[in-house]
Amino acid sequence: MTAAPDTPSWIRRVGVFDLETTGVDVENDRIVTAHVGLLDGDGRELASKTWLVDPGIDIPAGATAIHGITNDQVRRDGRPAAIAVTEIVSALGSLLSQRVPVVAYNASYDFSLLDHEARRHGVARLENPQPIIDPLVIDKAYDRYRPGKRTLEAVAARYAVSLEDAHDASADAVAAGRVAQALARQFTLPDSIDDLHTRQVAWARSQAASLTEYFIRIGRLDPEERLDGTWPVRPPRDEEERQRR
Repeated sequence: MTAAPDTPSWIRRVGVFDLETTGVDVENDRIVTAHVGLLDGDGRELASKTWLVDPGIDIPAGATAIHGITNDQVRRDGRPAAIAVTEIVSALGSLLSQRVPVVAYNASYDFSLLDHEARRHGVARLENPQPIIDPLVIDKAYDRYRPGKRTLEAVAARYAVSLEDAHDASADAVAAGRVAQALARQFTLPDSIDDLHTRQVAWARSQAASLTEYFIRIGRLDPEERLDGTWPVRPPRDEEERQRR
């Protein structure tokens, strides 16, 4: 479906980005596969690159059960992590330098983990990457009280976006891009991509604060604990501690 006249202009060309990893710890886990692509206004992928990466550590069985990538695969066919991270950062940097917004579902996870990988391998980092579009943050902001899961699979189904191979970096990246376009068609999102980026920074902070209160109330967090709502890149823990002093 071609973008309607009243939809934001950025819908016509969006980058997409997704990682599959060894786990969910953005500071210590590693990239296993990555995908960076470019969609047109109809959600067709115009260009793409997928990486299989040797993370340099064992992939836990639980992670393999999710994304299907084994240690044998990455050791045999994977790119060395330092080379892959350099190429991933370069591909994203090229899109952002052209003012192409990059869509990532739960962007603070993917961009934070990539940032730590760049630090780990001495690769030039993406400094303050923008403009970024995060369908998870936007969906929560515009449909705050909807019950049910907010996984990419659930949200894609909500907006009639096909996702047939969840937890494949390519499939997830493209689906996230199409969900962002669907959100732009359903809700009145800012036409200015810079305005949208700035609003997401505030929305993510507010959403983390609200979730923190809920987790404290049900006993999943101690009263002095807080979820980090920094978006789209969370600072390293030591840097965060320095900022609090």
